[in-house]
Amino acid sequence: MKITANKLIALVLPLALIGCQPSDAPQTQSSATYTPEAIAEAAKQIDNDSLMNHIQVLASDEFEGRAPSTPGGRKTVEYLEAQFSKLGLLPAFGEGDNASFRQSVPLIEQTVTNNPALNLSYPDGEQSSFAYREESMAWTARVTNESVLEDSPLVFVGYGVVAPEYGWNDYAGVDMSGKTAVILVNDPGYRAPQSELFKGLTMTYYGRWRYKFEEAARQGAEGAIIVHETGAAGYGWAVVSGSWSGAQYMLFAKDGNKDRVAVEGWITESAAQDLFAKNDLDYNELVEQAGAPGFKPIELTTTASTRLEMTSRESESFNVASKIAGQERPDEAFIYTAHWDHLGVKPSAEGDDKIYNGAQDNATGVAGLFEIAEAFLALPNPPQRSVIFLAVTAEESGLLGSQQYAEDPAVAMNKTVGGINMDSIAAAGATDDIVVVGYGNSQMDDYLKEAAATQGRHLVQEPTPEKGFFYRSDHFNLAKKGVPMLYAKAGIMVRDQPEGYGEQQSARYIAERYHKPGDEIHAEWDSGGILQDLDVHFKIGAAISDSNDWPQWSQGNEFEAIREASMAE
Repeated sequence: MKITANKLIALVLPLALIGCQPSDAPQTQSSATYTPEAIAEAAKQIDNDSLMNHIQVLASDEFEGRAPSTPGGRKTVEYLEAQFSKLGLLPAFGEGDNASFRQSVPLIEQTVTNNPALNLSYPDGEQSSFAYREESMAWTARVTNESVLEDSPLVFVGYGVVAPEYGWNDYAGVDMSGKTAVILVNDPGYRAPQSELFKGLTMTYYGRWRYKFEEAARQGAEGAIIVHETGAAGYGWAVVSGSWSGAQYMLFAKDGNKDRVAVEGWITESAAQDLFAKNDLDYNELVEQAGAPGFKPIELTTTASTRLEMTSRESESFNVASKIAGQERPDEAFIYTAHWDHLGVKPSAEGDDKIYNGAQDNATGVAGLFEIAEAFLALPNPPQRSVIFLAVTAEESGLLGSQQYAEDPAVAMNKTVGGINMDSIAAAGATDDIVVVGYGNSQMDDYLKEAAATQGRHLVQEPTPEKGFFYRSDHFNLAKKGVPMLYAKAGIMVRDQPEGYGEQQSARYIAERYHKPGDEIHAEWDSGGILQDLDVHFKIGAAISDSNDWPQWSQGNEFEAIREASMAE
């Protein structure tokens, strides 16, 4: 079916609304060329049957969970390439005979082949062990056949944060050489949401697991273990055990990542409680101490040992991108991003189904790229600026594909005026609200507000800012280069459903489907919210790509200075 008529009201954005340009931005005399009628007509190309067909193909068992550098991953790349070509879009990378839809992303694939328990030793001679998958997970970023911790002293370092701008150093006064850091997930503001600690309830990048492992390495630690808490992390232990088992990927590094810790791992909250109790410490009291300014690391009377047997291989995956060349300023671009990869096939998964199909995460976003591209192609002429449609690889492995693109983009980052990321769009039905992850970050919110109003929707801040979703998808790598990126998707106020239905469906998705084999098209699937989102995303991109506008970061935002510096280059 087509989008209903009330969703096709054209978006008309006065250039004065958000059209402030950086002083160094190119100035032109051109103005928007699309009429409201043209935009409304083009939006009709966003079609439910076409959308669902793409989702069904990408989430089918034939694509084997779309893991990078696997047969299913290669089928996905070929499918993306074929669909972009079929639409008549141009390859985004290279020129002339060297033009290509593909961008190589060199990877190292590493797999733990044994079941390495985390073994602990105490001063009285007592020993305990946290079982692999049930109570602990372990991996290494070092390219090696074996990685070992042997009687490594444990040090509780609170949240494992060194943040000079907040006057915070969880490693103050301790030499971590040969030792293993035990680290809380999230950041100090999580448990003091009304305080001025960090950003209160809203997670900062310091709360992300990637930062914590990297900081432990910078401190000279031998190992790093994060304590998993479902509330603070935003997902259950099954997500940790599922995501960190099987093949893991990194961008290729010539030095084999020798600067990383020997073992990166996780333990359950109950395991941490047991560990601290055996050190005559109370877990809850330690958590409270860790959230207070002036916290000092605590050296435990416990050592940790584990041995990881590893296989490593170099592999290659691909970002796949197409473009519509701008008719006046093709060297400037608006970008749409969505990751095509998921978790593949995991023989260790419970139950008979071993395929992590990733229907919502993120066949929805990739299918959305095709639908929005079709809408652009239906406009009477190309926009003034280029439009990039980028499907990235290895998001589930740490945003690796978008990291590669940000370092080697099809259009320079300081010429990329803005963008929209589409990741895991909710399939519970049309909504009255649209959730903005990172609400208030930039003027992109103003475009969204104007477009959403044409659908009778209103913007809301993400309900769980403590989960750090702004740092968990591909827009983050472009934001780190200064590009104002919007990450918004259907909310929880589902139309024609009883109050609480949206929240119920969201909770069910997290509990039963997120990063699990259950992420498939199901009986209750309703694509109404997806279609709404694609409609507003198209209208925003059409407005910006066919104008002189340069959306700005909000004053004081952490990415504002980066943008200003890039524009001066």
